[in-house]
Amino acid sequence: MSGWGTFSRLEVRPASPLAVTAPVPLLTDRMDAHIAAWQQAGDPRHVFLQCYGLMTRNVLGAIEAGEFHHPAWVHTLLHRFADYYFDALSAYERHDAHTPAVWHYTFHATTQHRLHVLQQLFLGVNAHINYDLVLTLLDMLGPAWRDLDDEARRSFHADHCHINAVIERTIDVVQDTVIERVSPSMDLVDTLLGRTDEWLIGQLIRSWRGAVWTRSCTLLAAREPAEHARLLRALEADVLRTARRIAPGIAGTASVRSY
Repeated sequence: MSGWGTFSRLEVRPASPLAVTAPVPLLTDRMDAHIAAWQQAGDPRHVFLQCYGLMTRNVLGAIEAGEFHHPAWVHTLLHRFADYYFDALSAYERHDAHTPAVWHYTFHATTQHRLHVLQQLFLGVNAHINYDLVLTLLDMLGPAWRDLDDEARRSFHADHCHINAVIERTIDVVQDTVIERVSPSMDLVDTLLGRTDEWLIGQLIRSWRGAVWTRSCTLLAAREPAEHARLLRALEADVLRTARRIAPGIAGTASVRSY
């Protein structure tokens, strides 16, 4: 089957019950409201969300500039992706036992322990990219993935990869407007390393997002529910291990749940 006949189904696929898409102004306004409240309260969760907000605005700008093969698909993916973050945040603040383990660890470590600004940032990046993005891609591609030919699959992968470029051209702004305001000493690091630090961060995020695509494809190919559940448990265990490497020794956090 030609992939072109399936693109529209992917782009208008009904929203998952786990993730209700919000209009663009509501998404950025929602982010801004949390950032302002957290900054006023001295809540360090604003660090990740400020960076995430900058990335979101730049991806929206890239959509408007016509930089993607499937702009409607990317637009919906962007909002579904945000829904996972806000769902996890709401669950954590309700003390919900079903809060994803990696987000429980991330929010608990960020709010209850004194962490370096880069730990605060990368805890959020790990949870959102390595965990939420896999689930988002599963929602967005779903059963239609099996009907796509190789050319069609490559075009969706190209859109996924182009977001890497958008992220990379946002990193310097993130450093100047978020990280260095929280930790002014990071300005010296930026000056001494020149573009090296931006390159290293960009390579890490590119590596993580590459692994996310591979993992998502493996999950999409899993036909047996038991195998799908096993892969999801492995996903959560892996991202939780990464969180513990970023901020080790955090007590009182959740363990991997069963699927």
